[in-house]
Amino acid sequence: MAVCRDLWSRKLLALSLLFYFLLTLDVHARPANMSSSKDKSQATKDENEILPPDHLNGLKMEMDGHLNKDFHQEVFLGKDMEEFEEDSEPRRNRKKLIEIFAKVDVNKDRSVSAKEMQHWIVEKTKEHFKEAMEENKNSFRAVDPDGDGYVTWDEYKVKFLASKGFNETEVTDKIKKKEELKLDEETQEVLESLKDRWFQADNPPADQRLDEEEFLSFLHPEHSKGMLRYMVKEIVRDLDQDRDWKLTLSEFISLPVGTVENQQGQDIDDDWVKERKKEFEEVIDSDRDGIVTMNELEEYMDPMNEHNALNEAKQMIAVADENQNHRLELEEILRYSEYFTGSKLMDYARNVHEEF
Repeated sequence: MAVCRDLWSRKLLALSLLFYFLLTLDVHARPANMSSSKDKSQATKDENEILPPDHLNGLKMEMDGHLNKDFHQEVFLGKDMEEFEEDSEPRRNRKKLIEIFAKVDVNKDRSVSAKEMQHWIVEKTKEHFKEAMEENKNSFRAVDPDGDGYVTWDEYKVKFLASKGFNETEVTDKIKKKEELKLDEETQEVLESLKDRWFQADNPPADQRLDEEEFLSFLHPEHSKGMLRYMVKEIVRDLDQDRDWKLTLSEFISLPVGTVENQQGQDIDDDWVKERKKEFEEVIDSDRDGIVTMNELEEYMDPMNEHNALNEAKQMIAVADENQNHRLELEEILRYSEYFTGSKLMDYARNVHEEF
């Protein structure tokens, strides 16, 4: 069972674009030569700056329609998530977790209520948004060579191909002369899909160029209602097997074709299926009719939906609420630290009252 889940997790992490039809592509793969001369000085960081990220921080559902396995850590830790790595010093992690608990516990009663957790989740989501906006400024400058405050599709295409190793001057010259770019099939498919997403981010009146705000929608669709709606449409299209633009439970919990080698492989990861089933029935399907509509999915996907944040807060509390008082004490969070931080700190939870 673990093998199948690990394979699926690695598959999710390899996603490079918004939509499922790019699920099997690797945007970092090096394309076939367009010429004998390539600029090999481009850093991977430059490439990442202009590509839509493969992961939506602070959202419970990923861009391919499957659940974000790091969501709990993202909305509980925010920017502190990087500090809770597996090889970090456990005692330091424990101290940091105690500090976070003190911040979540607004009324200082040494316990965390659902309302307090809800407020914290909303703040951490806003933190992810703010970070994305700051990164977008740098990314926009990287693709706006003339500094006019707008980026055309051709300007972006030049920077994208340069980040893939093509000679920027040569690509620019060929585009100006409307000459054919000799691209390998994979790179061409990525470009076509990026172009589709580009024009979706071009707010009315469409002028075929993006300003900084529109470019933010291109890189981070969760920031735009219109792009969020488009993302939901693509997710439903990819998971909807009978093409009625609605999702049944069986459609929602099914793995995309090609994820595993045989039907037996699809049936063995019971934990994964249970998690998907619970999310479908208890959270996304708001009217409990056994069907998820596009409106329900859009509401669920909206990261700033405070009702969703409250539901998530209650779920997070339920995981660690051993004394069943519908609140979380520090000892409970420390005991279930792996759920909240990704780090196991159980051995360091004994003398908590002496330090807190």
